[in-house]
Amino acid sequence: MIKKEQHSNQIGEVKNMTRYEYGGDEFVFVELAEDMNLESNFRGMAITRKLREKALDGILDICPSNASYMIRVDPDVLSPDQLIQVLKEIEASVSDLEGIEISSRIVDVPILFEDPWTHEALMKFRDRHQDPTVTDIEYAARINGYASKEDFIRAITDYPFLVSMIGFVPGLPFCFQMVNREQQLEVPKYVRPRTFTPERAFGFGGAFACIYPVQGAGGYQLFGVAAAPVFDRDQRLPDFVQTMVFPRQGDIFRYRAIDMDEYEQIQKEVAAGTFRYRTKEICYTPQEVMDDPKKFSGYVLGRLYHD
Repeated sequence: MIKKEQHSNQIGEVKNMTRYEYGGDEFVFVELAEDMNLESNFRGMAITRKLREKALDGILDICPSNASYMIRVDPDVLSPDQLIQVLKEIEASVSDLEGIEISSRIVDVPILFEDPWTHEALMKFRDRHQDPTVTDIEYAARINGYASKEDFIRAITDYPFLVSMIGFVPGLPFCFQMVNREQQLEVPKYVRPRTFTPERAFGFGGAFACIYPVQGAGGYQLFGVAAAPVFDRDQRLPDFVQTMVFPRQGDIFRYRAIDMDEYEQIQKEVAAGTFRYRTKEICYTPQEVMDDPKKFSGYVLGRLYHD
C-alpha cells in the first residue's frame, strides 16, 4: 500500500490511503479513499485518463468510480502485478494534482421540482420513508437546516455538480456538488427501497444527486423530474448520436429549476427529436475548484449562460 500525505483545503481535510486489491485473475481494484471527496475523485479521474492515454496491451476495460476505480486486464498479456506497478507510477505523478487539467463540458440540466409524477410515486411509499408525514423535499430541507423547501432548492441550483461516476443502471450520473464540505447537502436513502421510480426522476441520496435514466426501483429521496433524457436507447436525439448515454465522468451539471410551461416545451422538442442540451466546453484544474469553489461556481455559470 502507498501511504498518502494529508491534504488540507477549503473543500475539506482529507487523508487518503490507497489500497490495491485483486479480483480473481482479471481485475485490479484500487480504492483511493474511504469516503467520497472531490480531491479523491479528481485524482482517480486523472489516473484513469492517463492510463487510457498509455493504451497498454492487455487492458480490457477501465471503470472509474467515486473514490476508486477498477481495471479489467488480460493476465496472459499483462499481469496484474505489472499493472499495479504502472498504476502506482501514474498515481505518484498526480499526487498533488498540480499541472493536471481536466477538459469536460458544462451542461444546463432543466429540472421541474415537485412535479406531479414523482410526487405521486413518492406518496405511494411513505411507509418506507423516515418521515411519512412530509414529502421527500420537505424532509430533506428540514434535516439540512433550511427554513423552507424553496431555500433548499436554491441550495441545489446555486452551485454546479461534478459528474463523479456513471453507474448503477446505464446512464445514471452520480453528481457531487462543488462546494465546501460544510455546505454539502446530505440526505439518507429511504429506510426500504421503493419498487417504483419514474423515468427521469431527480433524486438525492447521501451527498449525491442523480437522475434515474429509466423506470425502476430506487431508494433516493425524490425532488422532481428532469425535462430531458440522460439515456436514449434508440439514439434519436442529436446529443446521443455517438452514444446512448449522455453524461460523462468529469461533466459539470448545473441543475436549473424550471416551470411547467418550459417542461412541456422541452418535452415537445424531445418528441420531435430536436432537443439539445445547452453545453459549453471547459478546461479547468482541480486546484481551482478546491481553492475557491464559490469563485469557480461563478465562472462556470458565467461561461454556460453568458459567454
